[in-house]
Amino acid sequence: MAMNDATTVVSDLKTLVAAFVTERDWQPFHDPKNLSASIAIEAAELMEHFQWVRSDELSQLKNDPQKMQEIEEELADITAYVVSFASTMGIDLSSALEKKMVKNAVKYPIEQCKGRAS
Repeated sequence: MAMNDATTVVSDLKTLVAAFVTERDWQPFHDPKNLSASIAIEAAELMEHFQWVRSDELSQLKNDPQKMQEIEEELADITAYVVSFASTMGIDLSSALEKKMVKNAVKYPIEQCKGRAS
């Protein structure tokens, strides 16, 4: 069965990426510095797909299968590096995200921030 967001747990993603890295003996290169740089590089590649695209053109982008495939691949690259970084650093992604969202809720209370970008 193919992986999907409804049935895949984070540990499955960590196992998938770790197996890929191990099969290629890339562990020496996947240190925190290189992985953090790779996350930033891949994020910049994702941003390139939106460079010079106006907000009113975004629906056209979403309806372009080729563009969406490219965007999906960039997001997958980012995710792979994030998962690998978390594994290398011993970070539990689910716990880290949950704690950060609790902190964000305090920083951005609903009554002050709802519907506002600033």
